[in-house]
Amino acid sequence: VQLQASGGGLVQPGGSLRLSCEVSISSFNTGTMGWYRQVSGKQRDLVATITTSGITNYADSVKGRFTVSRDSAKNAVYLQMDSLQPEDTGVYYCLAYTRPGVFRPFSEKWGQGTLVTVSS
Repeated sequence: VQLQASGGGLVQPGGSLRLSCEVSISSFNTGTMGWYRQVSGKQRDLVATITTSGITNYADSVKGRFTVSRDSAKNAVYLQMDSLQPEDTGVYYCLAYTRPGVFRPFSEKWGQGTLVTVSS
């Protein structure tokens, strides 16, 4: 299983970015998807997740500014980031829970990370 993330870059405070992550297997075998952020030297923290039924969960620091969504046809998860602030800077990793078959358990899979830098 491969997760291919893209969309990071340098943006000024107040700007927007959209991250994308495509999963290489069928959406039928993909559960909850989401995004985590890691700042150098610190642990990887939750940003947002979305279940197969569309239930979302956000870190308090991004509520009202970030929107997570998914596309089952493409088996992809997205993170629309608006009103970006310097404290949003970090490496963003996409996460997907996947299974090898319908009667097999789900397990975590991570993308390679994409760097977001918010700076003037």
